[in-house]
Amino acid sequence: MELNLENAVNYHYDKFPPGSLDYGRFVGPLVKATDAVARYDQMLKNMHNSEILLAPLRNQEAVVSSRMEGTVSTMDEILKYEADHDAEAGNATNVRSDVIETILYQRALKATQRAMEEGYPLSQSLIKGIHQRLLSFGRGASKSPGKYKNEQNYLADKLRNNILFIPVSPEKLQEGLDKLFQYIEQSTHPTLIKIGITHIEFEALHPFKDGNGRIGRMLITLMLWASGAISAPHFYISGYLEENKDLYINTMRNVSEHGDWESWCIFFLKAIEQQAIRNLTIAENISNLYEEMKIVFSDTLSSKWSVNALDFVFTNPVFRNNKFTTKSGIPTASAARFTRVLLEKNLIATLEEASGRRPALYSFEPLMELVRV
Repeated sequence: MELNLENAVNYHYDKFPPGSLDYGRFVGPLVKATDAVARYDQMLKNMHNSEILLAPLRNQEAVVSSRMEGTVSTMDEILKYEADHDAEAGNATNVRSDVIETILYQRALKATQRAMEEGYPLSQSLIKGIHQRLLSFGRGASKSPGKYKNEQNYLADKLRNNILFIPVSPEKLQEGLDKLFQYIEQSTHPTLIKIGITHIEFEALHPFKDGNGRIGRMLITLMLWASGAISAPHFYISGYLEENKDLYINTMRNVSEHGDWESWCIFFLKAIEQQAIRNLTIAENISNLYEEMKIVFSDTLSSKWSVNALDFVFTNPVFRNNKFTTKSGIPTASAARFTRVLLEKNLIATLEEASGRRPALYSFEPLMELVRV
């Protein structure tokens, strides 16, 4: 199929980083975005265990970010996969490749957060490591995992057979990446501006054969966290970008075509502000549900293990019964009783009945209703 180059915009050679920015154009959006992120972070700091409570948001981001690249899976499919597979994604059979790709996104993000907690800086080798994980299995495995592109790539609108953007050429890629990481380390731009400009430059370089969009969006979360703008690595922006995909792409193209970095900054800051507000609402709803369920589980289960049960279903809202009995830290007899009681009280629902040696599959619906996308 021949793609049309007529409206293609070329990468902005020798124009990065921007020499000067007209702050007057986006000082209002910058203040609003900074304020929204600070409010969101205050809620993160007040959460007694953000890793348990916000694990569902990471899955949600994996679903939406992958969907932006045409990989369609649902939260339910991802969590069912997690219920059945403890190890790396490579051992899956009879699982749709879209589900595998989304799982790999979620695991690559988690592994990178761990690496950064252990002291690894945000660097080119870290980015290559993310890419290696992201494309380690399934369709991506043939797209040079962990290696920069050696052929020209394009951003295309396949429905209209149009090439929208021609990223940096492979010969100029290393120079472009060196400049980008020098900018990340040395720029004195305000944090949110620096993250926005890093994101667009990464997308314009498009350093890999595949997976650039997903890694570019991960970078937003990782940089917010590394800079201290958020105190835990939970900030997910793909929802807003997916809803405004055409504007997102056009505003990025305008930077290369017209040098309009300011319009991009305005768009990015609005995305951060709106997503911070949305993330805050979802996180508050999850936190409120947790507090409410703490009382319900305590009353219903009448056991010192009730919080273990609660933490387990929040971390694994779709689970096999055997995993509940072996991984929750609850004595086996108590765990078996808990399952019966939670089912009777409609706190969990049966997705699959037990069959032969295969244990029953359950869903903690109060949480699933909050996080399905």
